[in-house]
Amino acid sequence: MNHPQPSTLVTQKADLKDDMSATKHLDSIVLGAGCFWGAEKRYAAIPGVVDAVSGYADGEGIEPQYREIIKSKYRLDPNNYAEVVKVTFNRNKVSLEAILKNYYEGHDPTQVNRQGNDIGTQYRSTILTNSTEQQDIAQRITAEYQVLLSEADYGKIATIIKPLDTFHPAEEYHQDYLVKNPNGYCPDHSTGVVFNEKDKAPEVDNTALQQGKQIVVIEPQSYCPYCEKFKENVTNDYQGTIPLTWRHGSQLDGLDVKTETWATPTILFLENGKEVFGHQGYLTPEEFYAVLGKFKLGDTEAYKVAFQQGTDSRFCKEYDIFKDTPPGVFIDKLSGQPLFDTQDRFNSKTGWLSFTKAVDGSVTYHEDNAFGLERTEIRSKSSGIHLGHVFDDGPNGQPRYCINATVLEFVPRENS
Repeated sequence: MNHPQPSTLVTQKADLKDDMSATKHLDSIVLGAGCFWGAEKRYAAIPGVVDAVSGYADGEGIEPQYREIIKSKYRLDPNNYAEVVKVTFNRNKVSLEAILKNYYEGHDPTQVNRQGNDIGTQYRSTILTNSTEQQDIAQRITAEYQVLLSEADYGKIATIIKPLDTFHPAEEYHQDYLVKNPNGYCPDHSTGVVFNEKDKAPEVDNTALQQGKQIVVIEPQSYCPYCEKFKENVTNDYQGTIPLTWRHGSQLDGLDVKTETWATPTILFLENGKEVFGHQGYLTPEEFYAVLGKFKLGDTEAYKVAFQQGTDSRFCKEYDIFKDTPPGVFIDKLSGQPLFDTQDRFNSKTGWLSFTKAVDGSVTYHEDNAFGLERTEIRSKSSGIHLGHVFDDGPNGQPRYCINATVLEFVPRENS
């Protein structure tokens, strides 16, 4: 018999040790909480989760494919497959208890075969386990959450807890769906009931939101990539005079809101606490400012100038107000971003505000051949609204920015 050399044994043991250390701490559980798109992204954002894969499970007699399970004849079929997410996690970094608490806090487990507007057996709430230990933990966490839900006047948890049979990964286009579809929304069917009191959305005073025009953006307590994108692309730079406030869906007391708030972000435009317009899902900067323009400006000359490339009347009242202001800056009427400085203003005697330059990086330039003329149009970089035109006949060979006063607001310089 040929015995392995000691060096070979050492290598084999090292390889075995590496294999064990790379896998022994990993575990997985399969969770169903309605549509798997938002759930997949929410679980993936949990520190310690290695992977989250959308798929189908707990069905029979039907092909585990999206085009099959969504057929109307299977809508209420108890044998239909559920939309689920297989969550693989590092037990050294996150416990199953923590994942299940996140799971329950992220949807309404008291709803039977539905989540919000998604109705059918494919949307049932279910926990599919791979061991007796997982089964026991799931039962315990469920019992704990039932107590909290009952205290909040919710009904009985309908979540099905059973061993996993087979997990079928969903089609490729369903994986990382929210990443592949950047202009959508995150479903948020959470009850607002949480395990840890410190994680509960704090009570808020909405008195200020019941006065005048307000913008309210609804976000979930958990992670929402569309909300983060909306902050990055729109609200982080917003400095407009209409206040913008973030709220959770459970923090709308005293407000008259018609739009369903189960999608995040949901953007609400309120006047005296009553919704004037609401939108579920991400809005691009162009879309946001188009709505804000209508909301703030209404059917005015300013709106026609900003969005229909109109032109102020010569020597209009806004021109008379702005032509001789103290030192300061003129800002975009919608975004609040600085556009022009009084130190660059001059009297062109044309009846329109004139400047030799714009604030650096604040405007964009566009070819304008309307009316058979060759002109350069100026738009606000932040909101995209039309501001006017730039000509080459300014003082001392400088440009002349001919700007409509109705789309501006003025902010005096401090200590001026």
